[in-house]
Amino acid sequence: MNSKINYWFFKNALTNKNCSDILELLKPNELQLGLTGKQTSLKNKNKLSKKQIKDLKKTRNSNILFKNDPWVYRLITPYVDIANKNAGWNYEISWYESFQITSYKKNQHYDWHQDSWPEPYKNEDSNFNNKIRKLSVICSLTDSKDYTGGKVEFFTPDPNLKKGGTIYEVKELREKGTIVVFPSHNFHKVNPVTKGHRCSLVLWGIGYPFK
Repeated sequence: MNSKINYWFFKNALTNKNCSDILELLKPNELQLGLTGKQTSLKNKNKLSKKQIKDLKKTRNSNILFKNDPWVYRLITPYVDIANKNAGWNYEISWYESFQITSYKKNQHYDWHQDSWPEPYKNEDSNFNNKIRKLSVICSLTDSKDYTGGKVEFFTPDPNLKKGGTIYEVKELREKGTIVVFPSHNFHKVNPVTKGHRCSLVLWGIGYPFK
């Protein structure tokens, strides 16, 4: 699936206080190692081994915390609605997952990935059952002056289906308080942080599969 517009952004949409209030939710003792889909399925069976964690960190090395505070949704989801309309995606979004606060310190990163899953959710909760991730949201909670590295990049395949494509930085995310919305099937990555501490909030809008 291709989109003419790869992402929509709102510069400095969140105030410094908004960012600080969200970061107050980040309790260091509650942070967990971020997993990929593969490791999540393994963890459901047993505790990850040292080798599995080592393999995981080659692709994803970050610490995360999931939250459901209603005031955060009230703050951010109106921007998602605007982006969905203005970018011309017009995806049917019926629910939002728990939002994720992500912490990247020195050498932490997340290699190329998509937020969407291969199959719809199978869940007893009707808000999730048979639905897929359609829109992803990244909110910068720290300014690029607070860290070096940590650039967020997107990959756009060659439209003529040739090998390769275009890699470009989402420069807007360098600024604290900026919100970026994009289709969840878009490939993206977070480059390693080389100094300091980068924090972001991530959210996913879900709905029934495309027809």
